[in-house]
Amino acid sequence: MNITIFGGSEPKPGSPAYAEAYELGRLLGEAGHTVLTGGYIGTMEAVSRGAAEAGGHVVGVTCTEIEHWRPVKANAWVQEERRFPTLQARLDELIHACQAAVALPGGPGTLTEIALTWNLMIVAAMPPKPLILVGPGWMAVFEEMFHSLGVTTPEHQRRLLQFAPDVQAAVSRLPKS
Repeated sequence: MNITIFGGSEPKPGSPAYAEAYELGRLLGEAGHTVLTGGYIGTMEAVSRGAAEAGGHVVGVTCTEIEHWRPVKANAWVQEERRFPTLQARLDELIHACQAAVALPGGPGTLTEIALTWNLMIVAAMPPKPLILVGPGWMAVFEEMFHSLGVTTPEHQRRLLQFAPDVQAAVSRLPKS
């Protein structure tokens, strides 16, 4: 199964966030999944490394716009690079080329990836697929949205999001392939 991982670029080797992302990649690689990430540093590097070292296939989805903004190239564990000119095309590939997506903690880019994936499922622009958000932070963000912003999110739309306390629970929520 192709599993896209969303997450931040800030985690560094030796940090708890990097270790968590590495563990997710390892678990997915051991299970024989293909892992798709944004292909660069931080969470993307840790997941790629974990999956590659466990024998999984790693796809890095990169883009020219990111590389013009920040001088980075695909990380050393990317086995297949899918390169696009724009961030939008990169997001489209990450979202549409997978059968499930897992979001680790991250910043505005990760929030964009979650929101776009979720909204495409809501408006039936793509079929529903597991969208699993890891950690208490995402639960807090979406609980705030569901209850405190004055926006009513119907229950059937809320059910498109799954929450997992850790990466082990996230992997256990993936459909069996």
